[in-house]
Amino acid sequence: MASPSVHPFDWQRILFSEEAPPLFLLEVGLRCLIVYLLILAALRVTGRRGVRQLSIFELSIILALGSAAGDAMLYHDTPLLHTVVVFGVVSALYLLFNRLTEKFPAFSDWLEGAPVLLVENGEINLPNFQKQNLTQKELFGELRQLQVEHLGQVRRAYIEATGNVSVFYFADDDVRPGLSIWPERLQQVRRRAEEAGKHACCQCGHVQELAKGSLAQCAVCQHETWIPACDDPRIA
Repeated sequence: MASPSVHPFDWQRILFSEEAPPLFLLEVGLRCLIVYLLILAALRVTGRRGVRQLSIFELSIILALGSAAGDAMLYHDTPLLHTVVVFGVVSALYLLFNRLTEKFPAFSDWLEGAPVLLVENGEINLPNFQKQNLTQKELFGELRQLQVEHLGQVRRAYIEATGNVSVFYFADDDVRPGLSIWPERLQQVRRRAEEAGKHACCQCGHVQELAKGSLAQCAVCQHETWIPACDDPRIA
């Protein structure tokens, strides 16, 4: 069966539905008001934490509610009662899973993820880091936003269940030589040390003393590229 022809710039088709009369626009307005109130009610159920940085579980809730809300606002064949049921069930699931995560920490770690140690005592924890869907470039970008200049300033850094990076710093007197995370310095990687002194492995941040002109493998990760280590104190 041939499809009906489409006339370009048919304003009746562009502005109004061919299946619903123009008066349906008033119903769309009413639907938006009702669904918006349902969204506000659902957000009240999730509490203040639900409107901050979202975990994977919370994001799935928002996507489910968003799909139900959009259909109910626009489509005439989507009964509002069905939408109310969806919002009620999703909100109840949110409360149920919250209770379960409080009672069973292992379930919480499975559902939302657990904090993972990425940087320890100025070096990248490679076994943990390589299990994350995260690149070194992304990690260093997160650290730069927290005014970190080199890894020797970082005592511990965790990636949280929300994806945020939390950092604990060394005191200024305890800052050690570390891998600079400035993009300009990271572009100056060398296999051979141009000057004698402490150099940081570009893979894990481990610092070794290298002689001028020497080639070396990192004692931790066996990587072979280096940059001079930085020991500047952190200035926030």
